[in-house]
Amino acid sequence: MARTIHSLVLFLALAWLIPTGPARAADDSLQARIDALGTGGFADTAKQIQALAATGDDRVVPALEALLAGGLYVRQSDKKVFITKKAEGGFALIDPLTGRTAGTADTFAVKKIRVNNRLRRELKAALGGLTLLSKDPAVRLKAAAAVFKSQDPDALSALDAAILKETDDRVREAMRQARAAVQLKSDVPEADKVAALKVIEERGDRDALSVALAAAAQTEGAVKAAAEATAKSIRQTLELWSAAQNVWYGLSLGSVLLLAAIGLAITFGVMGVINMAHGEMVMIGAYVTFMVQEVIRTSLPGLFDYSLLIAVPLAFLVAGAVGMAIERGIIRFLYGRPLETLLATWGLSLVLQQTVRTIFGPTNREVGAPEFMSGAFEVGHLTVTYNRLWIIVFALAVLFALMAVLKKTPLGLQMRAVTQNRRMAGAMGIRTSWVDAVTFGLGSGIAGIAGVALSQIDNVSPNLGQSYIIDSFMVVVFGGVGNLWGTLVGAMTLGVANKFLEPYAGAVLGKVLVLVFIILFIQKRPRGLFALKGRAIET
Repeated sequence: MARTIHSLVLFLALAWLIPTGPARAADDSLQARIDALGTGGFADTAKQIQALAATGDDRVVPALEALLAGGLYVRQSDKKVFITKKAEGGFALIDPLTGRTAGTADTFAVKKIRVNNRLRRELKAALGGLTLLSKDPAVRLKAAAAVFKSQDPDALSALDAAILKETDDRVREAMRQARAAVQLKSDVPEADKVAALKVIEERGDRDALSVALAAAAQTEGAVKAAAEATAKSIRQTLELWSAAQNVWYGLSLGSVLLLAAIGLAITFGVMGVINMAHGEMVMIGAYVTFMVQEVIRTSLPGLFDYSLLIAVPLAFLVAGAVGMAIERGIIRFLYGRPLETLLATWGLSLVLQQTVRTIFGPTNREVGAPEFMSGAFEVGHLTVTYNRLWIIVFALAVLFALMAVLKKTPLGLQMRAVTQNRRMAGAMGIRTSWVDAVTFGLGSGIAGIAGVALSQIDNVSPNLGQSYIIDSFMVVVFGGVGNLWGTLVGAMTLGVANKFLEPYAGAVLGKVLVLVFIILFIQKRPRGLFALKGRAIET
């Protein structure tokens, strides 16, 4: 029995020593090479840098980066090398391989390892080679991007070696582009530089344009001509992508205007009510979203990614209930008196703003974005953010759902009947006052839903709705009062027009030009793009 136990212990000891022995030896070898950086002159340090780079082990990168930055010191007592940070009374010592804290030392206990220009070049080349051969593709991609920007000729050999070993297509392409940029600064034949410019042209972004312009300024002959042609081609490509980006920004702005204007199109089109408090319904929806997220953060943090799904129906109900209360308490006494309605709802908007300011305070409130609405992706040189994409999808979904309600439900039939002829609808037994209340509540509820979406791209504050009320009226009037297709076309048209005008005229003057255009357009087509026969137009 004793022999069996002895054999088992020996087996376990061997099993522990076999895998760890070489690893420990490798660590000791790396540590010894790093410690050697603190001995000898500049020539000896250069040899040690080359030896560390030849290991291909990216664990030596922190030590080399610290040496390049002037943060690598040798302890006088035992000649051990450490990465240092300033601390009270001296330096905090950090192990260059493990990154663990190794105590502190006073100023006289350690000595800085100095570098000259030659060593700096050696360090940059070594770091480039090590990061380009890292096991992590993200590190290799970042290293290739850094080389592309620096165009350091010393990195050319490291790039050649890395490209041969690279297995990731995306990283390999980034390395190929970096190699082309480096070649333009290196002593290579003109034919190679011209070929490198073709690779730069394929990349086609602003960094590529900078490289091409620099090459055109610093070269002569065939290379200069090729660089100028490359720069011209990249400019044309960027202009096309810039136009596409403006269209995307315009569509995303149009979707925001669409969300804010859909409810207004219902109340203004069906009821003929100029509701200046419509923006406050949007604000109420945004604050409902804030409250939902506050409850989830404190009680059910695991449901945060579902917070918007919970907030949408709640915002619709709360804003809709407030809208129906406004219609029953104020609006129904002012039908047929548009000026009084405008003044009353404008005063009401101030009351609602102050009420919210009293309850929640005047400062902006934080509303977080669920994971599925965070981040962005690229299509060519077009950047598409997920929150804008989802808002466009959401706005279209709300629009089509509302169309279905108007076309396929008894409520929609009654609303259309009241729009076309209120007296006849009343004579046929339709409770027009009930239709008015529900219609106003529906429009307000949709505005509340818009507030949920706007909370993801704008500040949630008591003034949130004021930013969109005028634009919403312009969308409704331009598209055609009460016509939802007109609201869609009007919102997208004005959104794209604003984004194309802003770079040339500025945000404020751009809006002024859009307003002037709408005024001139209404002179020719008073009923907007899509005319709709209804009570608001007849009166």
